[in-house]
Amino acid sequence: MSIPREPLRRVVVAGGGHVGVLAALALRRSLPGCEVIVIGSQPGPAAFADWSPSAMPFTNKLHDRLGIAEADIITKAGGSYRLVTRYSGWGEGEQQGVLAYGEALDPTLKTAFARDWGRVRPLGAGAPPAGSVAQVLAEAARFAPPPPGEPTPLAAVDYALRWHPAAYRALLIQQAEAAGVRYAEGVIDRIEPGEGDAIRAVGLAGQGLIEADLFIDCTGPQASLLAAHPRFAFTDWSASLPTRHVYLADPAAPVIALEDRITLTSAGWVTEVAGRDGLHRVLGTAEPLARHEAEALLGTSARAAIALTPGRAAEPWIGNVVALGDAAARFAPLGPLHLDLAHRQLDLLLEMLPGRAISPLERAEYNRRSGLMMEGVHEVLALHFAGIEAQRVFGARVLPGRVGAVIDQFVRRGRIPFREELPLLGQEQYALLVALGWTPGLPPAARHADAAAEARARAAFDAEARAALAFAPPYDQWLARAVNANRAPAG
Repeated sequence: MSIPREPLRRVVVAGGGHVGVLAALALRRSLPGCEVIVIGSQPGPAAFADWSPSAMPFTNKLHDRLGIAEADIITKAGGSYRLVTRYSGWGEGEQQGVLAYGEALDPTLKTAFARDWGRVRPLGAGAPPAGSVAQVLAEAARFAPPPPGEPTPLAAVDYALRWHPAAYRALLIQQAEAAGVRYAEGVIDRIEPGEGDAIRAVGLAGQGLIEADLFIDCTGPQASLLAAHPRFAFTDWSASLPTRHVYLADPAAPVIALEDRITLTSAGWVTEVAGRDGLHRVLGTAEPLARHEAEALLGTSARAAIALTPGRAAEPWIGNVVALGDAAARFAPLGPLHLDLAHRQLDLLLEMLPGRAISPLERAEYNRRSGLMMEGVHEVLALHFAGIEAQRVFGARVLPGRVGAVIDQFVRRGRIPFREELPLLGQEQYALLVALGWTPGLPPAARHADAAAEARARAAFDAEARAALAFAPPYDQWLARAVNANRAPAG
């Protein structure tokens, strides 16, 4: 007969950025009888997850699970929507590509006809059709979030949210306080060891010790708790990821758009995230640039320059310390992968929450799956630097993990091998590889074109796209109405 374990009595979350606050809120709601304390303040600008103005679709599901209303993000945190990310400069010539979310790729893109007659749309040329309904909507600037559970023409369109980082954190703090999460301000200046690999308590400068059963490290890349552990080991990704310097721009004028952009230039890459609070630009380079050179590429003044050594914790859970997000892995902010990783790791932790006595098997399984998540991010980033154009800018790099096999299978057979815990779905990986300039091959069954079947597939896709366009309102008008309708009346 099994005996229930004694539940956790207190959890300490180190790091008061929005990763730490969301982790505390999630733990408090999952363990209503457990005291949850957040210590520390917002990490510095090198904690890319804590300053991210956007996430990926997985975060929408996590928000729903934790009771964070999408409407509150739109009205209280400067929220907006992204349907696609546009890639420029990664392929040869003027080739561009678009990454949409979900399993919604136009099926005709995998046919012989599509391979021979313009599998990649030269955006702006207008003739060939788009590769997803999301792209059609983004280019027409028409969208509204589909009502949940209702069969509308937009029901299959997946999307991501953006927000003002400080306002998003304030919203999470409000919800965490309402849930009973406590806050202790101060700087951790000592760690008291416990039994075995565990720690007993952390000390705050000028204050006393705070004991806990479980410690969550959300302190950013410094990993204040995990990196101080005697068993901490760092796995270096420098051989495969060339970005060493990251420049953050001051937000430019607000941009209302359904797309973000990732551009490869002769000096490095530039990301642009649109938002109601401003356009957020980030530049990544292999070599340091003079301030005026970086600002010329950013198109505005730079507020921070960060030196970067990419890599991850060999074990993100040691003893009773679990690291999330930037405290577990460090890499360039080439898209919203930092926050997506932190949220997926948090979701895994909620799935595997221990009692006061932590089983080594629980810890090992978490480390296995979290390690796969981090290596999945590593491989997706490495894909960006494997192409010819990227190699001209950054030089040839080592292909980590299964990246070489993925490229081989894609160019020979047009298929994406399955990999566990990857941040992108199969069709999202397909679209990414096309956007990065790779030419998909065809499986044997698709090499003999069936013109009638292709015509039916194209007609079905065109009908779906027309229905979505007819149903969706102009995005800027809908967003303005949504914000104004939920504003509190003055006075």
